[in-house]
Amino acid sequence: MKRIILLAIVFLTTVASMNAQAKKPTIMVVPSDVWCNQRGYMLDFDNQGTYVQVPDYKRAVQEDAALLIVISKINELMASRGFPLKNLESVLKSLESESAEDAMLSGKKTGASVVESPIDKLKKVAKADIIMQVTWNVNTVGPKHSITFNIQGLDSYTDKQVAGASGTGQELIGSTLPVMLETAVLSQIDNFNVQLMSHFDDLFANGREITLRVKKFDSFADDFEADYGGEELGTQIENWVQKNTVKGRFSTTDATENMLFFEQVRIPLFDATGKAIDARAWAKGLQKYLKDTFKIEAKLMTKGLGQASIVVGEK
Repeated sequence: MKRIILLAIVFLTTVASMNAQAKKPTIMVVPSDVWCNQRGYMLDFDNQGTYVQVPDYKRAVQEDAALLIVISKINELMASRGFPLKNLESVLKSLESESAEDAMLSGKKTGASVVESPIDKLKKVAKADIIMQVTWNVNTVGPKHSITFNIQGLDSYTDKQVAGASGTGQELIGSTLPVMLETAVLSQIDNFNVQLMSHFDDLFANGREITLRVKKFDSFADDFEADYGGEELGTQIENWVQKNTVKGRFSTTDATENMLFFEQVRIPLFDATGKAIDARAWAKGLQKYLKDTFKIEAKLMTKGLGQASIVVGEK
């Protein structure tokens, strides 16, 4: 009897592990910056007095019918392979329904000089693991048409490319854009998906990568070299980060009396209830730790999904 129970436990554990590994990243397909720039779908973003250009996805989906066709076809190809999807057009509508349009366009945020771009805002609402950037061009030689494409899979937390595929499809006569795209992409899509899953498996094993910056308000009487509980405050914060990262993985890039900067901070993908964790959810733990342990108030701000800033001294 004990042997049967033991075998049952081993079986259930194995199945649970396989199910965890089988979970696939959530994806959102967007046109690439190059595609948007070539067609004039860009907007100026005021980043603390420095103007930068970012893709104007809203105008692109409203004015370019081909874009919607391409996004729909790639969504179809990825959905047929079991990948959860977030639709760009739907996410943009969600931003508007939440009256976030003005905040998204201005990108201005109060407190401690943390500025959020329209793309950061979009990522926070979409909460997709991977952003698939797509570029394509239709080639015409007489009656024959083909499509050249490039797809980049970007980790939405770090903007690092984790998968890629490109190529030119066969020359066809009288084919529509979806048919040409599917013909071109099919030979590459499975290898692209293998790259995505390799990255996602690494996240399961080693945690999701974010960055954390800790600063102080001028009103805060102490600094990060002040003694708190027998250690410097900066050391106490570093110890908390070490205890709350996957396998204690992080890098202390900078540490001064007024600022701490941590990179390659590996946080769990999900909490105990199965809810996905982003930089904000994880950094709230540090905010709570500072208040409960040392009676230090702190303001938490985020940029996109993968950058958190905590400013100690007040809220």
